[in-house]
Amino acid sequence: MSALSEAFRVVPVAHRALHDVSAGRPENSRAAIRAAIAADYGIEIDLQLSRDGRAMVFHDYELARLTGAPGNVSDMKAADLAQLRLTGGEESVPTLTEVLALVAGRVPLLIELKDQHGEMGGSDGRLERAVAHDIAGYAGPLALMSFNPHSVIELAGLCPAVPRGIVTGGYAAEDWPELPDGRTRARLRDIPDFEAASASFISHEVADLDRSRVAEIKAGGAAILCWTVRSAAQELQARRIAHNITFEGYLAAIPA
Repeated sequence: MSALSEAFRVVPVAHRALHDVSAGRPENSRAAIRAAIAADYGIEIDLQLSRDGRAMVFHDYELARLTGAPGNVSDMKAADLAQLRLTGGEESVPTLTEVLALVAGRVPLLIELKDQHGEMGGSDGRLERAVAHDIAGYAGPLALMSFNPHSVIELAGLCPAVPRGIVTGGYAAEDWPELPDGRTRARLRDIPDFEAASASFISHEVADLDRSRVAEIKAGGAAILCWTVRSAAQELQARRIAHNITFEGYLAAIPA
């Protein structure tokens, strides 16, 4: 197990960076990342894999919501994605390499790998290998996580010195239409792969923080992060259990 940097327990983490489309800062954009750095917040970003095997900083599988273009991220090469303008801003889809150079260790960077194959099954390792390649030699507080525990286990073999965590939650059926099998949701809800992944933290759904398994993992010394806090009042409740928060829609206070 590689311990999570103490910075991740202190500095609030901006969800998909400090995004605000009304201010020209789409989620996961360079503009949102620069704004988070300027405000001294940590940054959470999401990764999808391009057709030619590059780690791209983008949340959705499909391009439509965030770019207005048809198709999926996985259908396009990185160079073509670099030509797509993010809706609500003036920038294109960045690569992980570009974001690492932009952050340059100035604030904590929390990287979520999106499940690439559906239903949280086994990984072919392509995205994980791309990430391991890109982060090699990065200096600064950095951690990797995924909802898919197979991905986190894959990362344990590829970059064992980098802290890893599992993104977890209550897995309500209405929130996870892509997981129609209740047995899969029940298994993930119990976080059974935490030890197998040699994880040092979880990032848990804020509305489900009182789950006994979360308390058990916390009692074992792991860090408890949570997603996604959307108000100061919700933050106050979350911090009764979680060591730190991932937030959006308001400006979280940075501890003195």
